[in-house]
Amino acid sequence: MSPSTSQKIVRPSYHHGDLRQALLRSAKQLIAEAGIENLSLRRLAERAGVSRTAPYHHFSDKNDLLCAIAAEGFRRRHQTAAAGFDDMAKTMLEKFHDYVNGYVQFAVDNPEEYELMFGRSIWKQQNSTEGLRDVAYPCFQHQVDMIRCWQNCGVISGDNALRSAQVIWGALHGIAKLYIDGIYTDTAQIEEVTHCAITMFVNQST
Repeated sequence: MSPSTSQKIVRPSYHHGDLRQALLRSAKQLIAEAGIENLSLRRLAERAGVSRTAPYHHFSDKNDLLCAIAAEGFRRRHQTAAAGFDDMAKTMLEKFHDYVNGYVQFAVDNPEEYELMFGRSIWKQQNSTEGLRDVAYPCFQHQVDMIRCWQNCGVISGDNALRSAQVIWGALHGIAKLYIDGIYTDTAQIEEVTHCAITMFVNQST
């Protein structure tokens, strides 16, 4: 027996752009609950309350969806880092402090996105989409440019911005992963830990 009109499931109504964002939010929730391996476009449609074909209007497959989540993470992180670096009210040392602390805090606050942004499920398997690369590569280049500025003004020692950016990024990534993986558990100490990292990187004559 087919359900009566009053018993039919009423699906939420989305505008085109709203649906994409709703799907991304639902996908992150599913990953947090059951892991990347258990995410599918079918389950995503069920969670978002849309037809099974609706996600395919925005993502060609699961990998495309994962790359879209990662790209959104890069975009948000880049915007925050750029805004902090452009803050004329702060000294260059204060900007470096905000960058270091902000990086780790972002990872801890957004573990699902962060794992996709820098995890093996996309990069080691060479599954990155052009859309993801178009966001991720400029994000790292911006880090190199900031490091170069901090070196030029004496905040950080050294003269090779690329290598310095790689080492600093590696250290921050390690700290972030220790929190995400539950090795470090007290998130109230993030600023204390990042402050220690900052004192190791900054030019002691600053």
